[in-house]
Amino acid sequence: MNHSISLSQLGWKPFFQQQMSLQEGEDHIPARVMAHHRSIYRLISESGDLALEINPYLPKMTVGDWVLVDKQQQFIKLLERHSLFSRKIVGGKSDRQLMAANVDTVFIVCSLNQDFNLNRVERYLGLTNEAGVDAIVVMTKLDCCDNPDDYIESLKVSNPMLLVEKLNALDAQSVEVLKPWCGIGQTIAFLGSSGVGKSTLVNTLMGDDIQATATIRSHDGKGRHTTTHRSLHLMPDGALLLDTPGMRELQLTDCEQGVKDTFSEIHELAVNCQFSDCQHQSEPGCAVKAAIETGELEPRRLTNYLKIKDEQAFNNASLAEKRAKDRNLGRFYRSVLSETNKRKKS
Repeated sequence: MNHSISLSQLGWKPFFQQQMSLQEGEDHIPARVMAHHRSIYRLISESGDLALEINPYLPKMTVGDWVLVDKQQQFIKLLERHSLFSRKIVGGKSDRQLMAANVDTVFIVCSLNQDFNLNRVERYLGLTNEAGVDAIVVMTKLDCCDNPDDYIESLKVSNPMLLVEKLNALDAQSVEVLKPWCGIGQTIAFLGSSGVGKSTLVNTLMGDDIQATATIRSHDGKGRHTTTHRSLHLMPDGALLLDTPGMRELQLTDCEQGVKDTFSEIHELAVNCQFSDCQHQSEPGCAVKAAIETGELEPRRLTNYLKIKDEQAFNNASLAEKRAKDRNLGRFYRSVLSETNKRKKS
């Protein structure tokens, strides 16, 4: 990484400057998290690279975060984020995983082959809308598709204003369509499932093989995603490019507004339902079901909306239960410690 890089090139904005007092500006150094490994955060500032060893005393951070460090490169504080992406940890754990912070634009990557999945794209749109970040759907593997406009039309049926670009991730000239969103100091994040060509696209945008890639399996058209950690890279044109590992299971949590924005037409229809708590199943006077019968609303949209809504409610309940257990456990530990101290004094 270039050690003479400026804060503005790293994505520093007035939003972050306003969080610093004059004294902090004199005593501390802003640094951005560029990579998150198992035991260390790698950061960069105007003064150069530094590392913070992950320990229980540090707040949870992720790639894209801004922090203040002192002249001895010791952590001082984490600055407030203007955007944050997180998900429920894959598997049975009831906890959230931070994925990326302070992102300006998200490229939702999907492929023009049999792996194309509208439901999956809508999940990513829910996540992106919740963060308040602009989303561009990037359709890869254009060289392998004879009918790309059919895929794009299916994306725009429910959202005509959705920005969609089609390209061949292996062709630098084809990838030029993404340059308007890759200005100096702009942070670009990538979302997409394994094997859709994210790493290939990253390498082409960077002009270098910064991410390992694997060949596509011939029987199903899927690649084998090989990115193993989240990292932020300075692009030749000045943007900051963030790549995340492939996510085979995206669990949405605390994403009510994002889901509402993604399925805005359903919420607009629901205002006219006979019952305010209508679940759009078999209730009488359901305006949403009526719209399906007249062809105004695609049945798949409602099915996916209800599935995502139920999943989110379940995940939110799981997180709330875990937080309650953690609070109860904390109170128990404090009571034991207090009782132990009383006995010692007596």
